[in-house]
Amino acid sequence: MWKRAFSTAAVGAAAAVFRRPCLSGTRRASTLSSAVNSMLLRSLKEHYLEVAKMTMPPKIGPPPPFAIVKGALDSHGPVLKRSYGDEEISIYVTRLVSGMDDESSEIDQLFVHVDVSKPGQEESLIFLCGLYEDALGIHSVSMRPKDHDAAYIVLPTQYVGPTFEELDERTRDAFHNYLEERGINESLFKFLQAWLYVKDHRNLVRWFKTMGLFIDGKKPPQDDA
Repeated sequence: MWKRAFSTAAVGAAAAVFRRPCLSGTRRASTLSSAVNSMLLRSLKEHYLEVAKMTMPPKIGPPPPFAIVKGALDSHGPVLKRSYGDEEISIYVTRLVSGMDDESSEIDQLFVHVDVSKPGQEESLIFLCGLYEDALGIHSVSMRPKDHDAAYIVLPTQYVGPTFEELDERTRDAFHNYLEERGINESLFKFLQAWLYVKDHRNLVRWFKTMGLFIDGKKPPQDDA
């Protein structure tokens, strides 16, 4: 819809400009560019204001003893962390379908990456899971090198083991129990779902704002959220 409206208005603006024979080619191009920029800025501002007014879900906290990682909304790093004995457990999350369609769009399935690390160990135990409101499913289990500077998963350079489906039922159940003991289950869904709504909204607002500032030739503030 945006592209069609943009194209129609641009053609109209171009026709109005080129009907003026007294304008030089440079002035015609400059006038057309100014008209297009103005129209685009107006559209971006309208959408920015519309998105800014969207209602966010009620604020909820994660199940204890998980704690929210500071700055997680503005990074691709872990969202939640907790300690379990000598283990440090980090949880990353994304939605399986990216983007925000509208205010009523649902995030009903999450992709969760669980990182379990221990002091003195060169590798972490990694679970890739699908998280739903009433269940958690494990897609894969592997050992991967630790990399605390990485924004997300460090790709393995060696054999990572069989697929989860290839494991016998008793082993699969044991891995599910392993996560359950550490509080990694469907109880995390409501918080992570709400957190993703906020992050998606924050990113969308920032996108319209920074896009408008760029078109307008302005530099966004360094501390712009």
